[in-house]
Amino acid sequence: MKVIIVDDEPKAIELITSYLKHFASFELVATFRNGLKALEFLNTNTVNVVFLDINMPHLSGLSLSKMITPKTAIVFTTAYSEHALESYDVNTADYLLKPISLERFSKTITKLIDSQEQQDNSPNTSTKISPTLFVKSGLDTHQIQIADINYLQKDGNYMYYFVGDKKIMARQSIAEALDTLPDNFMQIQKSYIVNFSKIDSVSATHVNIGKTQIPMGSQYKSIVHNKFK
Repeated sequence: MKVIIVDDEPKAIELITSYLKHFASFELVATFRNGLKALEFLNTNTVNVVFLDINMPHLSGLSLSKMITPKTAIVFTTAYSEHALESYDVNTADYLLKPISLERFSKTITKLIDSQEQQDNSPNTSTKISPTLFVKSGLDTHQIQIADINYLQKDGNYMYYFVGDKKIMARQSIAEALDTLPDNFMQIQKSYIVNFSKIDSVSATHVNIGKTQIPMGSQYKSIVHNKFK
């Protein structure tokens, strides 16, 4: 499994690096002391696991975690236990409290391996390949044809699905929505997920679906433009 470490403390990076050397199936591909640099790397590279500190300057670990694809497991590493509950709003594989012992780290590695084996052995029948999606909106549950979804917009605690000329509201996070959608859906801004098959054109700052202009976040622009080369 490919791994990166994101921590503003050099000694913390050194410790996790030394621990990873005990596990041959884990390949450390990069380390970062800055969350923004890590995000730039993740936008163009695929990894299986991110060991992520929470308290960092410029971009916190919790903020960064919400921009990472749900397919990537996150192991939070921090000296502060009060962030544990909030960390489980994203795809958290484990929560390591500093100082981290090799024994405790080994348990995390075992958990990551077990999770990977379950994914490898599970039948390919998840909602990601289903042509329809069931979205709960208040007391109602809507069955949506995935191919008909144009884009999704996050607004506070709610997600709006724009399906044809309909707008369906659900109480959902970006990560939860992405986890139920196929690979042709992608987050292009902190509040927007788009269906790439519905995009008519791309400008320097927006994607256009019909008459709707959807802004792109600066960290997503290169990925969007690369897809349209």
